[in-house]
Amino acid sequence: MSLSPDQTQAAVAEALNTFPRLLLHHARVRGDKIAMREKDLGIWQAWNWQQVAEEVKALACGLAALGFKRGEKLAIIGDNRPHLYMGMAAAQCLGGIPVPLYQDSIAKEMAFVIDNADVHFALVEDQEQVDKMLEIRKVNESIRQVVFDDPRGLRHYDYPFLQSIATIQELGREYDRTHPGFFEKQAEAVHGDDIAIMLYTSGTTGNPKGVVLTYDNVIITARNGIIRERLTENEEVLAYLPMAWVGDNLFSYAQSLIAGFTVNCPESGATILTDLREIGPTYYFAPPRVYEN
Repeated sequence: MSLSPDQTQAAVAEALNTFPRLLLHHARVRGDKIAMREKDLGIWQAWNWQQVAEEVKALACGLAALGFKRGEKLAIIGDNRPHLYMGMAAAQCLGGIPVPLYQDSIAKEMAFVIDNADVHFALVEDQEQVDKMLEIRKVNESIRQVVFDDPRGLRHYDYPFLQSIATIQELGREYDRTHPGFFEKQAEAVHGDDIAIMLYTSGTTGNPKGVVLTYDNVIITARNGIIRERLTENEEVLAYLPMAWVGDNLFSYAQSLIAGFTVNCPESGATILTDLREIGPTYYFAPPRVYEN
């Protein structure tokens, strides 16, 4: 008996019910389509879906080589950067849980979340965030590994627990060669009722509180938004809101992995308006304060 179009769509949605499965799906069916862009030194750099999947695989295997296991937490700290989003996906592909932190938080505020969430690994953007991790480690050595994206200013930092994302990815490629099929097996073992992400409230009335969301929570919500707004793989969005905020997780990360559209990361907060004009997003989300300004 053949399935109706609605039944077929439901079956596909059921099969693609986690971000790891969605990522690998896009790498297969639209591998050469642009998945992410980042403006660096005034020039837009791009990654297609196949390249993103390869970067995520290398990073995931590198984290596994460092001891990252299913259920581990990975702190994500920095501005909207492709490699930080890839880090979220890498943790999820291993059955881990990304914990994005607000990048403008001071070390003391970050230390509370790291301790409360029992975080042992951190992926950070740059020297500013590395310095915060070093300050936290002076009083709490629960962070076992710190991985950074931007190496500027870090040449003379010599700590055994501190490594660049490029180094970790090279370690991951070697791990993949000696553990064939490991990544795919780990990604396939993730299910819809597993925890996808842990987001913390802003803590304006007390200590921040962790909110645990499953893949079913996030994907069903994001997919409903896609249907309502009639989004397709041809959309262009600008990811400029904090990665630690649920809005960015839904409208930049989740919806792009479901629909297959392109996420663009601005060069900095100061260039957002210029970058917005250059990209000309087809889909734009903002809280009221942005429109007021």
